[in-house]
Amino acid sequence: MYKVDFNKPCRVYFMGIGGISMSGLAEILLKAGFTVSGSDIKESDVTKTLEACGAQVNIGQVASNITDNIDLVVYTAAISKDNEEFIEVQKRNIPMLTRAQLLGQIMSNYKYGIAISGTHGKTTTTSMMSHVLLQAGTDPTITIGGMLDIIGGNIRVGQSEYFVTEACEYTNSYHEFNPYISIILNVDEDHLDFFSGIDEIVQSFKTFAEKLPNDGLLVINGDMEHKDTIISDLNCAIYTFGLNPDNKYSATDITFDNMGHPTYTLVVDGEERDTITLHSTGIHNVVNSLSVIAVSDFLGIDIEHAKKGFISCTSAKRRFEHKGVTSEGVIVIDDYAHHPTEIAATLTAAKNTPHNEIWCVFQPHTYTRTFALLDKFAESLSACDHVILADIYAAREKDTGKVSSKDLADKINAIGGNAEYIGDFLSIENFLQKNCKKNDLLITMGAGNVDFIGESILKK
Repeated sequence: MYKVDFNKPCRVYFMGIGGISMSGLAEILLKAGFTVSGSDIKESDVTKTLEACGAQVNIGQVASNITDNIDLVVYTAAISKDNEEFIEVQKRNIPMLTRAQLLGQIMSNYKYGIAISGTHGKTTTTSMMSHVLLQAGTDPTITIGGMLDIIGGNIRVGQSEYFVTEACEYTNSYHEFNPYISIILNVDEDHLDFFSGIDEIVQSFKTFAEKLPNDGLLVINGDMEHKDTIISDLNCAIYTFGLNPDNKYSATDITFDNMGHPTYTLVVDGEERDTITLHSTGIHNVVNSLSVIAVSDFLGIDIEHAKKGFISCTSAKRRFEHKGVTSEGVIVIDDYAHHPTEIAATLTAAKNTPHNEIWCVFQPHTYTRTFALLDKFAESLSACDHVILADIYAAREKDTGKVSSKDLADKINAIGGNAEYIGDFLSIENFLQKNCKKNDLLITMGAGNVDFIGESILKK
């Protein structure tokens, strides 16, 4: 594998430089003195920001973009092997690294590399961790899979030994990371276009945990089924967290304010320690916050910094994000949930906020996930007053005809739910405008572009 010499900045080309994670790494290298260029299929605010920082960005991915003065090319799994640039790079024998490999090498430059993993909750927990580290004055470098207001984007380049990042299990990319501290929030069936099933997913997280050094720390959800398999034979310190009082870090006396924000009593090693209030919604974020407190304790960060960090940390973009209220008094929320477990957590959070009825516009994400988890999707969505199904967002896949959003609507109705398949966005907007009433909660949900519906309704 090509090794980047961070003492000798070179010329690096990013294929897909406008992506949320790629752009962050490009900005880190720019601020470290590297010459950065790259390409993307379209111009965006992200590419404009990179250009303002000194990057050269090509719109369109063609062979002529690749020249002999490039020392290293970085690419993502989204780049297909028949991509013109990819073919040209191989033809010229230019060294290549995946996004994860580069991130792992960058992480090695920091003493306190913190990798936040799990099937669900990574972005929110990384947001919480970032707020706490900033509140404590640690001057961290942060890379996050969403837009975080406190850092004005998805990347912050600090000057300290602290580095915090999300660690995604898809394609085992996080196996390239070199953390000192890792969080495992949960392990669930997902990304079944890559993994064969839950056993392979558990093994993937175990391999990730084994990356930790002996003097490092694993913070793991002690309530999850596969915890013992993951932690077996580890030599590092292990802190457990969760709602079960047997965990090292747990919570009791959980209450919610009129916005659904929880307050709870923090319990450490069986003893009540402090009162914690969050500015994020849902009991699942109580659990997420416990993992952050565990890391903070290990790093010697005072609990007061954690408490202030949690108060300043509102949900990241597309994480139970309050978009506004329509002229008819309908409250519009947007959420990235695209897995049954995430949907259940979001709808539980919604029920703890003031509302009349809850309308969920769900856009399933990928055919593979929808087909594999169809029954679980139906179960989680059936708890909602009204479910509107948009067509499946294909992402990287093609429609094989095996599953559709109508199939999901039928499943929901068959188990006593209330779902309607409408499909296209314009028809969904028209339906909602006719049927949503004052004080109803309208949630657009999914990892695709379903948020456009709520934004469009708010403009009318």
